[in-house]
Amino acid sequence: MAQRRTKEQWREQTLKPAVQRAPERQPGFETESGIPQETVYAPDDLERLGFDYERDLGFPGEYPYTRGVQPTMYRGRTWTMRQYAGFATAEESNRRYRFLLEQGQTGLSVAFDLPTQTGYDSDDPMALGEVGKVGVPIASLRDMEVLLDGIPLDKVSTSMTINATASILMCLYAAVGKKQGVPLDKLEGTLQNDILKEYIARGTYIYPPRPSMRLVVDVFKFCTKSMPKWNTISISGYHMREAGCTAAQELAFTLADGIEYVQQAVNAGLDVDEFGPRLSFFFASHNSLLEEVAKFRAARRMWAKIMRERFKAKNPRSLTLRFHTQTAGVTLTAQQPDNNVIRCTVQALAAVLGGTQSLHVNSRDEALALPTEESVQISLRTQQVLAHESGVADVVDPLAGSYYVEALTNQLEEAALQYIRRIDDLGGALAALEQGFQQREIGDAAYKHQRLVEQEKRVIVGVNRYRTEELSVKEILRVNKQHQEQQVANLQEVRRKRDSHRAQQALRGLEAVARSTENTVPAVMECVEAYCTVGEIAGTFRKVFGEARHQVTV
Repeated sequence: MAQRRTKEQWREQTLKPAVQRAPERQPGFETESGIPQETVYAPDDLERLGFDYERDLGFPGEYPYTRGVQPTMYRGRTWTMRQYAGFATAEESNRRYRFLLEQGQTGLSVAFDLPTQTGYDSDDPMALGEVGKVGVPIASLRDMEVLLDGIPLDKVSTSMTINATASILMCLYAAVGKKQGVPLDKLEGTLQNDILKEYIARGTYIYPPRPSMRLVVDVFKFCTKSMPKWNTISISGYHMREAGCTAAQELAFTLADGIEYVQQAVNAGLDVDEFGPRLSFFFASHNSLLEEVAKFRAARRMWAKIMRERFKAKNPRSLTLRFHTQTAGVTLTAQQPDNNVIRCTVQALAAVLGGTQSLHVNSRDEALALPTEESVQISLRTQQVLAHESGVADVVDPLAGSYYVEALTNQLEEAALQYIRRIDDLGGALAALEQGFQQREIGDAAYKHQRLVEQEKRVIVGVNRYRTEELSVKEILRVNKQHQEQQVANLQEVRRKRDSHRAQQALRGLEAVARSTENTVPAVMECVEAYCTVGEIAGTFRKVFGEARHQVTV
């Protein structure tokens, strides 16, 4: 057999003369995470990284799950198409959900407005001007009943993007299921319930970090016994990525948060193999297609190792990182918004090639307003074309074996592990965020990105290059002020008609439980079934736990 030419020989004999004749576009290339990119990748690069097929890849559905958590992946069934929606009122949002289901969406994803996320009722002065603006307002069981009217909860899986008030909204959902005759152990869905990233990047926290962690673990405990099909948390890198972190940082900070949640649950006496199979994750997908694919593959491999080696998990399902993906809101531009369709298609393709379990594709007009029905239909059709026309769903992990993708997967893993080691040295994700570590790293990365954009070293089409003056979106969705007025009227009617004695008794019971070490979820369930409001329940926790004010040093 002839001796294989090395990349160094090719570089000297072929590349160097070519570059002398026609220089490359820039002195050097690197990924968005700052990983240098070679001109071409060859077997030498994998050898240098110590790549081993059995250890690093294996086969789909087997440890270390680099190639996917299921043996057949999308050959069995496609990912869940879960378009995120919620606005104005429960009635309006219900209409949007029905529309999406009619168009072929296969799972619900609920966006809540800021008052609901931060534990204020729709008629609270703190809610003024925000009711129904960025999601649906849910102030009581009445709103959840309307939101889910006509939607069979025994057949639909629902994701709820809610954190500080997560246990309250989960109980509201469960109460509607009960009214539909669906027992708790049949409900399927996902609760975001990731409070750590709120302190790090997003800001919709209410209580100080440590009592907030207690509420997260209470959900773990309750669902392990009573709602076994429910994903108790969606550990989210998405919002940290939206705040400006790199792909490597998103990978590191998300898994570091996962480690913290698992450790807190183990410290509370839970068996890792009891709750581990119901953990899920949530990542962003950006424009750098191959880096995003490598990120998703590295995430699966890293989590499998973490759960097996650090936490000694034995159940194979505890080792599998299942994740939802959303295309990157931060990449959407108000300038030339039709370009966003192209961006989101690339990002959705990366998520599919990376093996996501569910996907939301952003809409072209979301840099301007909440999306119109026409826009969300295009986004859903993007997923359907990828699933049924592109062929990318027909083979499991089709980019495996690419010298570049495998090298980048290994490099991202190592970059993320370096961050996790630093976080471990600071005492874990919770202690690190209290010291402002993740926040500073994300801020530095966001600043660097913006400087590159301003210097036109990173091109944003239609923004810093190829500009036009015309705005091509003519119609945008606006939330009518009358919707807020109707929401407030509905809430006040709930308070008038409910059994006030039962509601007050339930709130007193919740306060007593919050001051004890008991699980708070059953007491929250009693409150929501008594038509206590989200603001009243969150207010009870505020009374016991206090509020997080300037808790995090940045």
